[in-house]
Amino acid sequence: MQQPYIEAEFVAKLHDPEQQREAFAQVVSAYSEKLYWQIRKMVLNHDDANDLLQNTFMKAWINLAYFRGDAKISTWLFKIAINECITFLNRQRTMNNISINDTDVFLLERLKGDDYFDGDEIQLKLQEAMLTLPQKQRLVFQMKYFQEMKYDEMSEILGTSVGALKASYHHAVKKVEEFLTKDV
Repeated sequence: MQQPYIEAEFVAKLHDPEQQREAFAQVVSAYSEKLYWQIRKMVLNHDDANDLLQNTFMKAWINLAYFRGDAKISTWLFKIAINECITFLNRQRTMNNISINDTDVFLLERLKGDDYFDGDEIQLKLQEAMLTLPQKQRLVFQMKYFQEMKYDEMSEILGTSVGALKASYHHAVKKVEEFLTKDV
């Protein structure tokens, strides 16, 4: 039977050289799936998501000494993962010569070619609708809609006020709704 997860104990173990590796392995096990799906929602491609998940955990391991436990481990990991994704997406935009204000059509094309994508036409349409959103709105929409994350936690991760996040989500929902119903 698995022991209950107690945040303070894990933070202490992560800073204890004798328990650090085992504690980090437990953190990886506890957060891999949630982080994978957050990353996957951002980059859409399975292989890219796996690479970015590995990068996230490598960065976390390398910077473990700087984690003081002021924020929750999950918040810290999500922040690293999101920053990794943003860096990756910006690099992809540069490689594809796409402005940050343009729709990330290249992501949709990669999704269509992804062997691991098992969504139907409706799922593809939703992804297309989300790609029309500005990056920040898309991120807020994904965190709230798919991860069902609370605004307080998103605020910690993104460094944005709860009010601004609520407004972003509201605008994102409206835009997605409009996109999905424009041809109906």
